[in-house]
Amino acid sequence: MKKLSVCVLFGGVSPEHEVSLRSAEFVLNSLDPEKYNVFPVGITKDGDWVLYGGTDYSLLPSGQWREHLGNRRAAISPVRGQGLLSFEGDCVVREWIDVVFPVLHGENGEDGAMQGLLQLAGIPYVGPHVSASAVAMDKTLTKLVADQAGIAQAQWHLVRNSELDSRMDEILEQIENRFAYPVFVKPAGTGSSVGVSKASDRESLRSALLNAGTFDEKILVEEFIHGREVEVAVMGNASPVASECGEIDSGAEFYDYDAKYITDTSVAYIPARISDSVAEKVRDAAVRVYKAIGCQGLSRVDFFVTYEDERVVFNEINTLPGFTSISMYPKLFAASGIPSGELIDELLKLAMEAGK
Repeated sequence: MKKLSVCVLFGGVSPEHEVSLRSAEFVLNSLDPEKYNVFPVGITKDGDWVLYGGTDYSLLPSGQWREHLGNRRAAISPVRGQGLLSFEGDCVVREWIDVVFPVLHGENGEDGAMQGLLQLAGIPYVGPHVSASAVAMDKTLTKLVADQAGIAQAQWHLVRNSELDSRMDEILEQIENRFAYPVFVKPAGTGSSVGVSKASDRESLRSALLNAGTFDEKILVEEFIHGREVEVAVMGNASPVASECGEIDSGAEFYDYDAKYITDTSVAYIPARISDSVAEKVRDAAVRVYKAIGCQGLSRVDFFVTYEDERVVFNEINTLPGFTSISMYPKLFAASGIPSGELIDELLKLAMEAGK
C-alpha cells in the first residue's frame, strides 16, 4: 500500500505558539511510519518556515528542534502541484504532499489564513475550511451564528479596543447596566484562554478590558454562567459524530491558560458528571453548532451545564483544538473507543475526502 505524504505544520506566529509545539509532538508521535511519509515543518515566532530534519519530537516543546543540523528552510508553494519546497544551498527540493495537518492554534493558523494558503495550493488539510475557521476564530461572529441557529448561549456585549481611551467610563457603565458581576472578558480572536479574565468589580473590569485589548481590537464581555464546564469532541464531514462528554474542574477561578498548560490544579472527568439525558442534549447541541458554522474534519465544542436546572449553554468552539498529551479532544475520543493513532488516521482520511 502506498504511503501518504503528510506535512505536519507547527509553531506559528501566534500567542499560542508554545501550545502548538506540544500538540505537534503528540500528533507526530501518533503517526504510524509504516503508513506515512512525514514532513514536520515548524514556523518560528518570526515567521520562518523550517523543515525539521530530526525524528526526536520531544525536542519540540523546548524549542531545541530549531538547532538541528539537518534543518532546511521551507515553504508550501501556493502554486498547485508544487507542494512542499525546501532549500539546500542553491538547490530547491520539491516534495509532493498528499495532505497537511496544520497543528496550529490561534492567529495565523486557525483563523482561515493558513487554510487559505492550502486552499490555493490545492492540498487537502485537516480541519474546517476558510470561512468556518474564520467565523469560529472570531467569538463575536460565532455568537451571531449561534443566535441565528437558536442555540442557547451566554448574553454578550462587544467592545472595541480603539474606543477604550476615549470612552472607558461610558463603556464600563454600559456593561454594569447590562450585567451583574462577575463577568468574563475575552479577546474575540484568541484560544487557549489567552487574554481571558474574570472581572468582579469596576477596577478589575477596567484592567480586564485593557488586557484583552492587547490581543485583539474586538473584545467580548459575557455574563457569568454558574455551571459545570463540559466539552465535546466532534469529528466528521457531512455526518459528524460527537464523542463522550468530558468535564473540566479547573481548580481555579476559571479554566485559564495556566490551569490548562502550566499548573496541575485542573481535573478532567470523563464522562462528565451529568445525567445521560443531559449528556445527549450536549452532544446534540455540539453537532448543531458544528453544522451551523460549516465545520468539517474536527472541532471541540464547549458548554456550561448550569447547576440549578441543568440548562445546556454554549460557550465556544475550537476548530483546531489542543492535541497535547493532556488535551481533551484526543482524550474524549479515546474514552469513546478511538485511540490516538486511529484518531489521527481518521482525521487524515476525512481531510482527503473533503479535498477531492
